[in-house]
Amino acid sequence: MPKTGFLFSIPYLFLTACFFVIPLLLVIWFGFMPPKTFSLWQLPTFTNYSFIFSQAYIKSLGWSFLLAICTVILLLLICYPLAFAMAKVFKSSATFLTYAIAASLFIPENIRLFGWVIGLMKNGIIGGTLKLFGFQTDSLLYNIPVILLGMCYVYLPFMLFPLVLGIKMIPDQVREAAFDLGASPWQVFSKIDLPLSMPGITIGSVLVFVLSIGAIAEAKILGGQAIVVIAADIETEFTYGQNWPLGSALSTLLLLATLSLVFFVLAKINLAKILGKSEH
Repeated sequence: MPKTGFLFSIPYLFLTACFFVIPLLLVIWFGFMPPKTFSLWQLPTFTNYSFIFSQAYIKSLGWSFLLAICTVILLLLICYPLAFAMAKVFKSSATFLTYAIAASLFIPENIRLFGWVIGLMKNGIIGGTLKLFGFQTDSLLYNIPVILLGMCYVYLPFMLFPLVLGIKMIPDQVREAAFDLGASPWQVFSKIDLPLSMPGITIGSVLVFVLSIGAIAEAKILGGQAIVVIAADIETEFTYGQNWPLGSALSTLLLLATLSLVFFVLAKINLAKILGKSEH
């Protein structure tokens, strides 16, 4: 049986190696090539990394991390009450809401963001409506709060659905027993709901963080030139700058920073314990 399992896994391993591992290794190796070269057979150098730390790229990386962390926090605050209602209050009637939110994933992200542009632009839907009532408003676009709004809007399903699954894992009998024994709503939330829903919180937070730190459309479409994120710098180096080694070095730096933070968070959380798996 083990040999049979290995044989069946060979196609998956082959595809993973060809379309994930090897391209990733090529990007990492390209980051050590001399600037503005298109060959993989040059002597490796740290010039690109020295240039990154001497320029403003660290600032754009910091903006990406800050936006990703803020997006995770805001979505946790927004989605947890909604997820709790879908899992424990609406229950079966929450199916329509689930389909409605999931349907947004079938619409391209850029189209959804341009919908916000139409609403927030000067004399747009919101501005035009306020103008009818005598309120004069300028464009609401091209600032950091609007970028966060777009990121929360785009990545909300990736936080909401893991939270719903995590909250569904909380036995109703445990909550009812706690209330019968005189526990306050806050005590039930802090001692039962929050710890038992931690798998959903962890998975949703990691998903949103990884997606948000590489986001580019929200900052470009809604933010204009308000800030520059690291993904925009990477795109520039691979396209207009024609400096693939520098773009590869930036990609590698982003990958390492993201993996370091994600693994640090996962190391602090005992997933086996909160998922109820035995250590024996």
